[in-house]
Amino acid sequence: MQHTACLIQAPILPFLSLIHDLLSPKAPMPATRQANRSSTANSGIQVFERADLLLGMLAAHSAPVTLKSLATQTGLNISTVHRILGALAMIGLVEHQTGGLYRLGLRWLEYGNLVRERLQIRDVARPFIEQLHGAIGEPVNLAIRDGDDIIYLDRAAANAARVRVFYRVGSRAPLHLTSLGKLFLAEDSASDIASYAKRTGLPGNTEHSLTHLNALNKALNAVREAGIAFDNEEAELGLRCVAAPVRDDRGILVGAISVSSPTERFTEHEATWVPALKACADDVSRALGARL
Repeated sequence: MQHTACLIQAPILPFLSLIHDLLSPKAPMPATRQANRSSTANSGIQVFERADLLLGMLAAHSAPVTLKSLATQTGLNISTVHRILGALAMIGLVEHQTGGLYRLGLRWLEYGNLVRERLQIRDVARPFIEQLHGAIGEPVNLAIRDGDDIIYLDRAAANAARVRVFYRVGSRAPLHLTSLGKLFLAEDSASDIASYAKRTGLPGNTEHSLTHLNALNKALNAVREAGIAFDNEEAELGLRCVAAPVRDDRGILVGAISVSSPTERFTEHEATWVPALKACADDVSRALGARL
């Protein structure tokens, strides 16, 4: 880890040198030193703001952009744009191509991968599922897919006595028996779903379980249309669940959040719980970088 940190920090020195030049007043007179410090500090902030503006402009273009075009689009002086891009190119944040073209550099890929590795979905989701649990008073589950099962990563529930063993953190459940799992199955192709059905045999827990491929496909079509999934006493009699998807910055389904409750109470509050759940899952997705 220390070695990686050194690799990341060392190339940034040229850009910091640029900031240092702007923040270093030329032999200020004692009477005006404080004013110069304030002025040069503002100049340093302005450099970062302009750099951010240019990087945002480059990110908005799929193809390389000319120096003149960047200056025109940002309203900045062409010499200012050239100097900032030069400093950013020295640290790999911008790539300067032949013909005076610029685009984002590969260092962003390095930084992006580091951020993605450190964004643990359970840590990110925890405050949101706790907030949802506090608002509705029912258990809120967070799960991910692992092959033909879901794994419960976390659960917000005030009364441990009400937690069924089936839903304990770390436990598994077949994809087709849960609202959480249906969201993942709905992402699969028809052939993959058929393979899942053949491989698992679609075992059932209750009379409501989806134990036939046709019934499963019909339910998954409903999931795709609604963007959420339900478990109507398919995993356990007397228990209903609804789940919403969690996506990352690439739009990939990386997790799901569900609310579970006894059937009678679920039916009574479904109209208010579903929007609250969707908002919770969307908030987690945005925290993971998704653009919704």
